[in-house]
Amino acid sequence: MLKFIVNRLGQLIPVLLGVSILVFFGMHLVPGDVAVLLLGDKGTPEDLQRLRHQLGLDQPVYIQYFRFVAGAFRGDFGVSLRTRQPAIWEIGQALPVTVELSLAALLFAVVIGLAIGVIAARRPHSLVDTGAMIGVLIGVSMPVFWTGILLLLVFGGILGWFPLGSMLDEGLAFRRITGMSLVDGLLTGNGEVIRSSLRHLVLPAVTLGAASMATIARMARSTMLEVLNLDYVRTARAKGVVERRVVSHHALRNALLPVVTLIGLQLGLLLSGAVLTETIFALPGLGRLAITSVLARDYPVVQGVVIVAALIFVLANLVVDVLYAYLDPRIRYD
Repeated sequence: MLKFIVNRLGQLIPVLLGVSILVFFGMHLVPGDVAVLLLGDKGTPEDLQRLRHQLGLDQPVYIQYFRFVAGAFRGDFGVSLRTRQPAIWEIGQALPVTVELSLAALLFAVVIGLAIGVIAARRPHSLVDTGAMIGVLIGVSMPVFWTGILLLLVFGGILGWFPLGSMLDEGLAFRRITGMSLVDGLLTGNGEVIRSSLRHLVLPAVTLGAASMATIARMARSTMLEVLNLDYVRTARAKGVVERRVVSHHALRNALLPVVTLIGLQLGLLLSGAVLTETIFALPGLGRLAITSVLARDYPVVQGVVIVAALIFVLANLVVDVLYAYLDPRIRYD
């Protein structure tokens, strides 16, 4: 297993290099001049030339790329052209927000999706199954931005059950340890921060996780239906094993293998979907930072955000592969 993990970590290098090439040259193909954007109409030709030299934009593109890769390997993505802060610092400020939102959305999607899938599989072609699948179909079909706006309007505006955006109530602060308000509130025992974080997190997490929840529910129902008809499940029932134990100990564990694969892929979708969710709910996460940086043509920050997102996605798939061996003892990575 250790050898497998080391090999997979080694495969990160060509993957991240490929991602860096795409994002670096893609950003340089965007029309416009960063120096003109930063200085505005008042910049003289001499000022523009001086700024291009300071930013290294007067050098050939391939030299700029090699400088970027060399810095990225050291964890240095350069300095933000917009704020003049280190790009890694800006990413570090935004990353905890996106991680907290994505994990909350994933938790919602997995718990609710598995529950719906298992319940529907135990009563196939019943009213419960039909109703669950109709709800799942609606969840898959609803765009993230529409779900977010609808939840904000109903539960935030009309009913007033949840706040309309941001991470915490206005004027409320917390001691930053991980950067995730809910986690830091738990670590410091700050009940007010915990309650506020949960209230602010519910709507964004449901918005971001709704489509993933529906997809997981469909996959869980399909695999459970298949497993429940296998011989060893019928044998367990014939021995008089309680139905709840048959489902939880015999069927569900084997049905989880394709679901776990799907969950790993959904994490990447959650990270990409966070762009819209964070914009709708005014959350200062990676998605909102990426949008702001793209509009400002802030090369270092955009490149850093994409590299970090790709790294998270690859590591999530590595975790999925390791979980395979835990769920199915027959799987060994030798």
